[in-house]
Amino acid sequence: MGPSVSASRLFPRPALRRWGRLALDALVPPLCLACDGPVAEPGQFCAACFSRAHLIAPPLCERCGVPFEAAGQGGANGLCGDCRERPPPWRQARAALAYDAVARRLVLPLKYADRPETARHLAPLMARAGATLLAEAEAIVPVPLHRRRLFERRYNQAAVLARALVGPGRIALLDALVRTRPTAPLGDLGREERAQEVAGAFAVRPARVAALGRKRVLLVDDVLTSGATAGACAAALLEAGAASVDVLALARAFRRL
Repeated sequence: MGPSVSASRLFPRPALRRWGRLALDALVPPLCLACDGPVAEPGQFCAACFSRAHLIAPPLCERCGVPFEAAGQGGANGLCGDCRERPPPWRQARAALAYDAVARRLVLPLKYADRPETARHLAPLMARAGATLLAEAEAIVPVPLHRRRLFERRYNQAAVLARALVGPGRIALLDALVRTRPTAPLGDLGREERAQEVAGAFAVRPARVAALGRKRVLLVDDVLTSGATAGACAAALLEAGAASVDVLALARAFRRL
């Protein structure tokens, strides 16, 4: 048996960190999200980083959100070649940023450097990119970490982003998914290898099945790459009775901008 993980680690409520952050904000001027240079307001990019950031905007694939080089490139159905040939199990996917050097400066501290408080500034970027998906969502579910990884990291970055997206609104935040086994890093694997690695690696908690029934679910993650992880999660949610699954990520990795 692996180490047990409390619900507070899945969805942390860092009251002490919040008070410490407020005290620090009173002493330190606001800094750029990406480079720590001075900015006018917290949660902004400096001019240099903003000019280098690739904010994903139309035209893009209606299904997976990969940007097109020109309007009309997706044809009559608005889909990229991959989505026409192998439609993913989710309905739509959107991301705020292309996963490049600027985006890595946002994702990596959140993910590995114990900076969950940055989610409050990153969530508005995601909310703008996925405004339609959020408006239609009835439940938000973060992509889970395996319990061993969660024990090591102490929080799930996808859950922290999901909590920041929900705020005080009407959408239910559900820790509905579990990662049933550890999976190898997917970075060096090809598309088919990624799919094989995560196949069957996610399941819906029995206690959350009723809450998912016929709900339009928004699945949240930090980075969407090939879509293998999101696809495996979406398949598990749909099998458990979700009406539909959309995907919203902070950043999207793809071969070509």
